[in-house]
Amino acid sequence: MEVFFILVEPAVPENIGASARAIKTMSFNRLRLVNPCDYLSIEARKLAHGSLDVLTAAEVFSSLDQAIHDIDFIIGTSAKSRRIKHDYYPAEQMVEFIKRKGTTINAAGIVFGREEYGLTTEEAHRCDIICSIPMAAKYPSLNLSQAVMIMAYELSALQMNKNVRSSKYPESLTLKAARAQIEEVLASIGLISNKVLYDRIIERINAAGEDDLHLLYSVCKFFRKSNTKPDGFN
Repeated sequence: MEVFFILVEPAVPENIGASARAIKTMSFNRLRLVNPCDYLSIEARKLAHGSLDVLTAAEVFSSLDQAIHDIDFIIGTSAKSRRIKHDYYPAEQMVEFIKRKGTTINAAGIVFGREEYGLTTEEAHRCDIICSIPMAAKYPSLNLSQAVMIMAYELSALQMNKNVRSSKYPESLTLKAARAQIEEVLASIGLISNKVLYDRIIERINAAGEDDLHLLYSVCKFFRKSNTKPDGFN
């Protein structure tokens, strides 16, 4: 499974260079930037000591949607709890969280917001779950590249068994496919009109493990089949 580190509108070149160094130190190499500052400046290159390959290979996008379009599972990061999601997950739980999803995801993206104010509400909504880094003191907050380093360290355990992924299910299933099926059923029963409940259900589905996703997917298939009638019948 590939892990992408995504920085949204980073404004300090040194933070980008230090982030490239941080992820390479933990054996990652996929860096994506959304509307960055001059990420190839001399300041960024100095901080990317030993990881210029990661920095120069960084992919640049004009929006977060473009940066995550081919990624199965999106983890947003936030220094504070806001009324965006019901559940916030600590960084140290992310490895087990991802492992539970088994083969339903092939790529995960870790999204970091701006130095000044993080992710916007809309950007946070585009993430499947929100992760936070618990801190002993409320202030000062973590520097962007420090947050990247901590997340890269926490996720480095994924590198140790990245080639040992197998599924016990004969039918391959992705998180996106399961969610699409479930969303279709929720819409068909009119639940989409209750936005609070609908969003909460989708949030819990995003947090589900491989076993639960297969179960929910099977239930939805059965529901659709049982509610499909031949033409000419009422």
